[in-house]
Amino acid sequence: MTDEFYMQQAMREARKAFDEGEVPVGAIVVLNDKIIGRGSNQVEKLNDCTAHAEMLALTAAFNFLGSKYLMEATLYVTLEPCLMCAGALYWSKIGRIVYAAKDEKNSYRRSTGEANPFHPKTRVEQGPGEAESLQLVKTFFAQRR
Repeated sequence: MTDEFYMQQAMREARKAFDEGEVPVGAIVVLNDKIIGRGSNQVEKLNDCTAHAEMLALTAAFNFLGSKYLMEATLYVTLEPCLMCAGALYWSKIGRIVYAAKDEKNSYRRSTGEANPFHPKTRVEQGPGEAESLQLVKTFFAQRR
């Protein structure tokens, strides 16, 4: 499987969030070519400011594995993680993070600057799907105005 395939799976989660009136962010966790966790934003649904797609996907992956570490796993997420999610990703020791679109307003970089908040062995890269992710977010907020 490719990064493009897995990012499309994360985009499915983002579209689900969009359809439910949530900020459209989706995430999946992949280990050994198998999706072991999925999440879409559920902040409004759960009245929980921590119910970000990444957090929910991580929790599902931890439960699937019965482990708190994801050293060999990859997180695919449609929008660059925020500082809270970056902290959770640090503690998970996830092996790789692939995000579709930068988030200049709310990403971890806004608080950390150039400092890396992830585990030293975690690889972080921008992957495919940037235009689709940004369009979905822009459409969501345009409909709210």
